[in-house]
Amino acid sequence: MKPLEVYFDKNSLLLEVLRKPIIYLLLNLLMVLNYFTGRFIAFTSLLMNCILGGLLFCSLFGMKLHAQEIENREIEFARGNNSQTIEAKIVGEKIIDYLLNVKKGQYLNISMATDNRANYFNIMEPNEGNRAIFNGSIGENMFEGIAEASGDYTIRVYLMRSAARRLERANFRLELVVSEEVNLDALVDNTEYNATGILPCKMDKEKAGFNNCDFGIKRENYGTGILTIRKPDGRSRSIFFEDGKAIGYDKSEADIGELDSSKSGDLYLIQIGEEQYQIPEAVIFGG
Repeated sequence: MKPLEVYFDKNSLLLEVLRKPIIYLLLNLLMVLNYFTGRFIAFTSLLMNCILGGLLFCSLFGMKLHAQEIENREIEFARGNNSQTIEAKIVGEKIIDYLLNVKKGQYLNISMATDNRANYFNIMEPNEGNRAIFNGSIGENMFEGIAEASGDYTIRVYLMRSAARRLERANFRLELVVSEEVNLDALVDNTEYNATGILPCKMDKEKAGFNNCDFGIKRENYGTGILTIRKPDGRSRSIFFEDGKAIGYDKSEADIGELDSSKSGDLYLIQIGEEQYQIPEAVIFGG
């Protein structure tokens, strides 16, 4: 009996059955089925690759569309003004980038009021891409600091993703203040301090009235530094400030009091045991 002979080429299936006993016909059918099954699997794989490729394209295209949701707006102060108030709204995934041009060393005060709790702003320094130096969701939409670089600062107003997906709306008011340059490096002649002067002090909280104590301050950053006060007996007291808050002092074994700090207007009221000091805000921030 002559064996079954099956021929294939790249473009077509050529099946030639020279002898067709039942068993050989069954074998032939199995081979044909196997061939077309392989073709079906290959077709399915190709189809899946096309679908996945299409999804990737749609995803990238969607990202491109999403990037186009960012609207740039330049901020320009009126001549003679150093502040501006902006009232606007955003809906859904819309993002507004406000560009504020400042010089290194200028003081910045930026805050935002909004009717939507999911509405915040971030701040990015010039040429730093999307790396934020301030996040409104953490800083409660209030920023104060010194510009560390010259150029366009980006103030990005947005809705949190969950609110944006629900197409929520936010009406906001953005307030900006930019002051003159502050030179934190300038020293008082023949001293190691950025500023010197006198401030009210007393060493016994039970006594009425305050004396005057000499002080010198070393500023490390805006609102951060070490204030050294010379007490009436010639000894010194150092108080540490960080981001505009008194956080500690040069406590020795002889000191038993804790630092207590509060504010009255633009005065810091500091008490350490029996000692009391009244420190103007300008001493800490400059100006």
